[in-house]
Amino acid sequence: MIHPHITDALKVPDLVRLTENTVLIRFESMKVYSALAAVRDLRDRGVIRPGQTLVDSSSGIYAYALALACHRYGMRCHIVASTTVDATTLAQLEVLGATVEQVTPSPSLKLDQELRVRRVRELLAARPDVHWMRQYHDNVHYLGYREVADLVSAAVRDDRPLSVVGGVGSGASTGGLVEHLRRRDPSVRLVGVQPFGSVTFGSQDHHDPAAIIAGIGSSIVFDNVRHALYDAVHWMDFTHAMSGTVALLRDHAVFAGLSSGAAHLAAIHEARRHPDRLHVVIGADTGHRYVESVHSRHRDALDPAALKPVEVDTPEAMSMPWSTMAWNRAAAPAPWKEPAA
Repeated sequence: MIHPHITDALKVPDLVRLTENTVLIRFESMKVYSALAAVRDLRDRGVIRPGQTLVDSSSGIYAYALALACHRYGMRCHIVASTTVDATTLAQLEVLGATVEQVTPSPSLKLDQELRVRRVRELLAARPDVHWMRQYHDNVHYLGYREVADLVSAAVRDDRPLSVVGGVGSGASTGGLVEHLRRRDPSVRLVGVQPFGSVTFGSQDHHDPAAIIAGIGSSIVFDNVRHALYDAVHWMDFTHAMSGTVALLRDHAVFAGLSSGAAHLAAIHEARRHPDRLHVVIGADTGHRYVESVHSRHRDALDPAALKPVEVDTPEAMSMPWSTMAWNRAAAPAPWKEPAA
């Protein structure tokens, strides 16, 4: 097949068998699905027009996806970037035509996120022609994952019930995938993975600054997270996420990012607890931007076979370095306010 644009090739994932009851759905850059569908839908509805500037805040993977979508659909792109964006991603963004500004380095991710949102609001006030993509809040970002769900349904020919295990992040990827899968089978189980320090599922009082950078948690409220979609939640620290990432490469030759490794470790536990199910593990991106922080430290990685989480009944009972809880599709924890349907 000859693709009309590189995004058509980049977005398509590979499904890789890890064990008898776990399959990795590995993306080069998962949010390409989200950005493409969002930009196309907004354009088709007349919300944005060709040549308009689209702006958003990002720590890296969504910035790249949005720049690609703008390149494809003839839009301008402006990124308010986290200080964690690596040099490789930054160079690609600039060559793709995006303008990039990074916020002042700050001692915490919470402050980094707040500074980025503040800067976006300043841009909107100064330039009314700019459209804010709001990847964390606009449910248009759910649309692209319907295609992923169709792909999974077509590829997985298995009579066993299905579980999806993935980093929560903005909520759109796991939420969009499972919402569509449940239209066919309401029993599809969703397991979300969170770092300690994230407000999303109530771990904000636990301090592990390294792990939240993985992009699977947040220190501010994301409206796109629909808590009632999740059957279980895992919270883990950086060392455990790193160990899962190294194990993916060592045991399965899969070079993936930190959120993929965290989901892999959670799936090992889930597969032990639910051997009757087929577990689809979301591998959101490749490992290139984690070489120094994760893969180069492979000698420090723990053996996943020797690890297990503490099982808790409430978020208040969680403890580091790894806890899990049956969420049972419950509402958001206080003081979270669920977005309107």
